[in-house]
Amino acid sequence: MARPPVLPGPRPDWLKIKVPAPEVVAEVEALVRSNRLVTVCEEARCPNLHECWGIHRTATFMLLGDVCTRHCGFCNVGKGRPGEVDPGEPQRVAEAVASLGLAFAVVTSVNRDDLPDGGAAHFAATIRWIRTLVPACGVEVLIPDFSGSEACLATVLEAAPQVLNHNVETVERLYKRVRPDADYGQSLRVLAGAARHRDAAAPDLRVKSGIMVGLGETPEEVLELMGHWRAASVDIATLGQYLPPSALHLPLERYVEPAEFEMYRRKGLEMGFQRVESGPLVRSSYHAQDSYQG
Repeated sequence: MARPPVLPGPRPDWLKIKVPAPEVVAEVEALVRSNRLVTVCEEARCPNLHECWGIHRTATFMLLGDVCTRHCGFCNVGKGRPGEVDPGEPQRVAEAVASLGLAFAVVTSVNRDDLPDGGAAHFAATIRWIRTLVPACGVEVLIPDFSGSEACLATVLEAAPQVLNHNVETVERLYKRVRPDADYGQSLRVLAGAARHRDAAAPDLRVKSGIMVGLGETPEEVLELMGHWRAASVDIATLGQYLPPSALHLPLERYVEPAEFEMYRRKGLEMGFQRVESGPLVRSSYHAQDSYQG
């Protein structure tokens, strides 16, 4: 069992979670298990799991297994050599979306650098299956960078998700420590590519990105990053508190106070974002439907 993380003092009141509706959480968990699905809610130990599963009846489905080919220092997902791609998974995700009666679904994946297309076709198939079984359901996809491949990005965009999300995760200075297998500029180019597609062919598409704070960045660096997002024409931004899953993960440098999160929200709206979700418990897909609808 992993050792608990070392934290910079007691967890403040604004990071304490209320646990609602345990019986509904159990129902969603049973549905996920019966369909042999993986959720990032569980894999990332999201603090909002009980709210999303118990009240909103939403879950963020994680495609392509639970083993990632990259080695991000903040992430609780397993690292190593992934298994075979399950061609039936897109249909099962759509069936779970239908069973939950979702009006909006969020789909992400591990990084699969071992696959020629990084899993892009699997994303596209999942979007299409959801459209087939639940035509009125909106879909957000939280994609990897596909190693910068414009063709892979196009494969996903051509399936017409409502929201294309790709998280930058942290400020440029911290990339080598936080995301050693990724590239800050490449992630911004993915977002800019999605925005070009929006402007040319999909005016209702929203482009989204998020970061964690508390890893050692400064407020000035966060605001600079937000400026880079706007230069890439990102529509929706999310900012939340990093919480290390264990002592083996990157340490937490500081708890960011609610007033600082509010400052980022206010500054982001001044920059021209359509929506800024900024708060200690915000995660990339938290209140995803509300963010999309603005």
